[in-house]
Amino acid sequence: MDSIDRKILLELQEDSTLSLADIAQRVCLSPTPCWNRIKRLEGQGYINKRVALINAEKVGLGVSVFVHIKTQHHSSAWLKLFSDTVNRFPEVAECYRMSGEYDYLLRVVTKDIQSFDLFYKKLVNSVDGLCDVTSSFAMEQMKYTTSLPL
Repeated sequence: MDSIDRKILLELQEDSTLSLADIAQRVCLSPTPCWNRIKRLEGQGYINKRVALINAEKVGLGVSVFVHIKTQHHSSAWLKLFSDTVNRFPEVAECYRMSGEYDYLLRVVTKDIQSFDLFYKKLVNSVDGLCDVTSSFAMEQMKYTTSLPL
């Protein structure tokens, strides 16, 4: 990946709806070489997918909850079961296996506290071996970005 590829990625991160001509102009290429680079970046896995970022509050999902989980199990089979279970919950926006005090961190989005409580009950009843589940409600989102610092 060279500096032009990085510029293309920066432009796409900022606005993936830009036309090919606009991207090419911004990175000082003609459209065909720019398109070839974009297709190569997609093929090599630098671009996972292009999406629309939805305003969570506007669609009634204004509550963000960070869920810290400790487990008694650490086998590959249990990890697969946990991962499959978490991936079935549409409320889970992100899930990370962590080092440190907690084994997993989830970011959960719901419409209200009652909806989160229903999610919580379903989660803890779906997976054996969760020994500590701690939830923290986000009071204010101070920064949110999907852009990587290229």
